[in-house]
Amino acid sequence: MNALHNLTNRFVEGSREILGDYLVGIYLHGSAAMGCFHEKKSDVDWLVVVNSAIPKVIKRRYMDMVVELNEQAPKKGMELSVVRKDVCKPFVYPTPFELHFSIAHLEWYQTNPSEYIDQMNGLDKDLAAHVTIACHRGKCLYGKKMEDVFGKVCEEFYFDSIWNDIEHAEEEILANPVYMILNLCRVLAYREDKLILSKQEGGEWGIGNVPEKYHRLIRQALDEYASDQSMKWDGDCAREYAAYALDRIKK
Repeated sequence: MNALHNLTNRFVEGSREILGDYLVGIYLHGSAAMGCFHEKKSDVDWLVVVNSAIPKVIKRRYMDMVVELNEQAPKKGMELSVVRKDVCKPFVYPTPFELHFSIAHLEWYQTNPSEYIDQMNGLDKDLAAHVTIACHRGKCLYGKKMEDVFGKVCEEFYFDSIWNDIEHAEEEILANPVYMILNLCRVLAYREDKLILSKQEGGEWGIGNVPEKYHRLIRQALDEYASDQSMKWDGDCAREYAAYALDRIKK
């Protein structure tokens, strides 16, 4: 965790130096905020809030800092979104963003940074989930308190955001079984009990709240999530569980 602490400190310092008066606050969300961070399985998630649109020259400096720092990040890298304060309170959905980074987009930036800066903006449904988790379970790393920056994300927006992540689970579950199995559990936990959980907590909720025939599958996902192991999956059971969970969520 010392490595994560050092990475976070350097990110905050770099953000303050480059964004200057544009910066409103930096907020940690995701597994690192929810107590289930695993260095080889988790990314590091930040929300960065700014006062107004950022000039391209500053975006370029900022992205250079982020990409350099990402080399010191865990295997899954850093993920961050930069959003304006005026879309946070009242909360706008789908949410406009000024800039985004994850390792999925690293090659694009390295290949054509000017194009990346011009095009990496728009609307992101995922931000409703990120803001909700930040406000319920996250941590302010710098700047204004979360309650002063973020307005309430209504239940309809939050559910649409997390549903958007799992609605094709039957087709996608074998491509990323751990992520999808645990995510189905936590979406179901929100749908039925209004719980805002991590993937690990979602799996633990699932063990106590779905039929026993799926318990082994969920335990397997939890074990792989918390270790360096790579499991063999029962594809028929995984697809059956996805269909079951989606049907229960829809009801």
